[in-house]
Amino acid sequence: MLAVSRAADGLYPLVACDQRFPTSSCENCSSTVVTVRRHGKVNNMPNRLATSTSPYLLQHRDNPVDWYPWGPEALDLARTEQKPIFLSVGYSSCHWCHVMAHESFEDPETAAYLNEHFVNIKVDREERPDIDSIYMTSVQALTGHGGWPMSVFLTPEQVPYYGGTYWPPQTRQGMPSFRQVLEAVADAWENKRGEVEENAQNVRNFLEAASTRVPKAGELTDGVLDGALAAFGESFDRTYGGFGNAPKFPQPSIIEFLLRFIRRRNDSRAIRMVELTLDRMAQGGLYDQLGGGFHRYSVDAQWLVPHFEKMLYDNAQLAQVYLDAYRQLGHERYADVVRSTLGWVLREMTSPEGGFYSAQDADTEGEEGLFYVWTTDEVDALLSDEDAQIAKLFWGIEPGGNFEGKSILTNRTSVEEIGRRLGIKLDEVGKRIETIRGVLLTARAERARPGRDEKIIAAWNGMLIRPMAEAGIALGEPAFSETAVRAGEFLLTRLFPEDGALHSIRDGVSGTSAFLDDYANAIDAFLALYAATFERRWFDAALRLTKNVIDEFGDPETGMFFDAAASAEALVTRPRDLQDGAVPSGNAVMALDLVALSHMTMEDDYRARAEAILAPLATVAESQPLGVSKALCAMDALLASAQEVAIAAHDGDEAIREFQRVYFDRYMPNAVIGLAVDGDDASIAGMPFLEYRPLRNGEPAAYLCEHFTCMPPVTTTEELGKLLDRGTGVTWVWF
Repeated sequence: MLAVSRAADGLYPLVACDQRFPTSSCENCSSTVVTVRRHGKVNNMPNRLATSTSPYLLQHRDNPVDWYPWGPEALDLARTEQKPIFLSVGYSSCHWCHVMAHESFEDPETAAYLNEHFVNIKVDREERPDIDSIYMTSVQALTGHGGWPMSVFLTPEQVPYYGGTYWPPQTRQGMPSFRQVLEAVADAWENKRGEVEENAQNVRNFLEAASTRVPKAGELTDGVLDGALAAFGESFDRTYGGFGNAPKFPQPSIIEFLLRFIRRRNDSRAIRMVELTLDRMAQGGLYDQLGGGFHRYSVDAQWLVPHFEKMLYDNAQLAQVYLDAYRQLGHERYADVVRSTLGWVLREMTSPEGGFYSAQDADTEGEEGLFYVWTTDEVDALLSDEDAQIAKLFWGIEPGGNFEGKSILTNRTSVEEIGRRLGIKLDEVGKRIETIRGVLLTARAERARPGRDEKIIAAWNGMLIRPMAEAGIALGEPAFSETAVRAGEFLLTRLFPEDGALHSIRDGVSGTSAFLDDYANAIDAFLALYAATFERRWFDAALRLTKNVIDEFGDPETGMFFDAAASAEALVTRPRDLQDGAVPSGNAVMALDLVALSHMTMEDDYRARAEAILAPLATVAESQPLGVSKALCAMDALLASAQEVAIAAHDGDEAIREFQRVYFDRYMPNAVIGLAVDGDDASIAGMPFLEYRPLRNGEPAAYLCEHFTCMPPVTTTEELGKLLDRGTGVTWVWF
C-alpha cells in the first residue's frame, strides 16, 4: 500500500513506509514519569506505554501525549467522557512515523491539544494487524490512499469518521498542518456532532460490506492466468525490471506467478520479466551487497536508493523466488543470492530459541542508511591500492557518492570487465573480491548497528521456513536445514501448541491470538518440513491447524475465511482482506495449503474450499491482478496437473535422502512428496498417495503419479530425475 502526494488529505508526498525502528532504549522498559497536560492541567503521571512489549510503543513512552495502548481502559474512557479517539498506527522502523513523532507528538503544545480533546491510542500494526486492517480500509475509502503512519479519528464507539497518514507541523506543499487537522476534527465533533455521526455510520456500513461481501464468483480457467500475464507485461519496467513506477517494491508474489507460468508454458515474456527483475534487484542498492538480504523497497525506479530497513517477510519471500528461479532457470547467481540472504538470517535474525526476529532498522544513530554506505576514503584506508580500486569498480564507490555524499554499494560492473580494465586474471579477481568483502564486512561490524525488532511473528516465521528447508537440500547447505527444523519446533511448541495459538512473542511475553495468515503460513511451513524430513509430526500439525482454521475462521456464507478468529476481540467489524499487501493475503496462502492437502489426503473437501476462496478472486484478477498475485499462484496450483512423488524405503535408508535431493533440485511448485516406510502403516496414515507403494525387489523405489496414473517405479536417482524432467505430457501407463 502506498501513500502518495495528495494535498487535500494531508498525505506526505513520499511513500509512507511500513517498517519498524527499534532503538537501544527499547530494551529496558521501566516505568517513566513524564509531564503531560490533561483536562487543561499539567500533571505528573506514568506513561502507559512504558510497560509495553512493542518496540514501537516503547519509542513513544516519553511523549507528552497521554497515550493509551489499545484496550478496555482507553475505550471505556472514550465512551464515558464521550470523547473522540485519536488512533495512531505505525511500525517501530517506519521513517515517517518517527518524523511525525518528533515534529508533533514530542511537541508540548500539540500534545496538550491532543490530551484535551481526544483519547489518544497508539497501536503497533505488527502486533495488531486486525486493527490496522480495519482502519487502513477506512482511510483508503475516505482519502483514496493509505500508508503509515496512519492517523484516524474515531467515535467513542470506535467508528472512523476522518483519517489520513502523515501531517506536517506547519502548512506545507498544500497540506494542512497537523494542528489545523486536530482543530477542525475537534470542532466538528463538538459543534457538528450529527454530521460526524452520520458520516461515521456511512463508514461503518462500508466496513461491514467490505468484510462480509465478496466479489461474484468467476470461472477458474487458464484464461484468468493468461490475462494476468498480459497485465503484468503492461506494468513491467522493461529497462530496470519490476512493476510500476518509483517507488518500487519487489513484488515477490508476481515473480512466483511468473515462475509458475514458465513451468506451465515456458513463456519467453515471463522469462524476460523474471530475469530482468531478479538481476536488477540483486545488482542494486536494494540488496545488501556485503552482508546479504534485501531492504524494503527502492525510492527510485533503478533499485538504487532503498529505504534501508530489512524486513523478515520480504527476505523470506525473496529467498523463495530466487531459489525457485535458480531451480527453474538454472542461473547460479540466483543460488548465490539465496545463500547470502539466508546466511544473513542465520547470523543476525535468529533467536537463541530458534525463532526468527522481525526486522532491522533503516536508521543508525538517527541517520538513515548510515550502517550500509561507504566513502572512497574509508575504502582506501582499509585496502591496498589495487584492492581498493577493485572494490570501488565492483561496488560503484565513487567520490561524492550516490546518496547524500556517500555510496550505496551496487554491483553493476562484471568481474570480466574489472579483469580487463586492471589486467588481472578472471579467477584472481573473483578470489580477491571475496577477500575484500570479508575485510569490509569486518570493518562494518565495528560500526554502530541498526536496531533490531526482536518480536517473533508466527506468519513471518512460517514464510521463511519453506525456503530455508528447501535451500538446505537443493543447495547442499545443512545449516539451513537444521535452522528450518529448529524454527519449526519453535513455531510448533511456542506459537502453536496444542492448547492455543499466538500471533507473536517477544522476550518470552505472548502477544495476541493468532490470525489467519499466522495459521496459513504455519501450515505451509509444516508441509515444507514434512517434505524435507519425512517426519510425521509436521504433517499431523498441518492437519490440526487446518481444522482449527476451518472451525475458527470459516465463513459459511461465502466459503472464505475471516482474518480474525470467531473468538477474537470484537472490533467495529470482523476484518477480511482479500488482496495482498506487504505480505500475501491469508486467504490466498490458505488456498495454496488446501490444494496441497487435497493432493496428499485426497479429501475433496479441501479442494472445494480452495475453489470457494479462488472463484471470487478470479473476478478481481480480471481487473486488479497485481492485488491478488498470490491468489493467482493458488489458481495455477488448482488448475495444474499435480504430480505425486512417493518414496518407498526402509526407515533410515540412505536412498531416501538421495531421492529427496533429486526432487528438491527441481522447481516443482505443484508436486507433493512423501515417504512410505516399509512395514510401518503409520507412515502412510492419512496420505492415500503413499498407499500400495512397495519396495522393488527389496530395493528402495520412487513412484511418480499424476491423476491417479503412475509411471513404473524407479530405483535410481538418475531414473527419477529423468521422470521429473519430462514433467507432464508423458505417455502414462497404469501401474
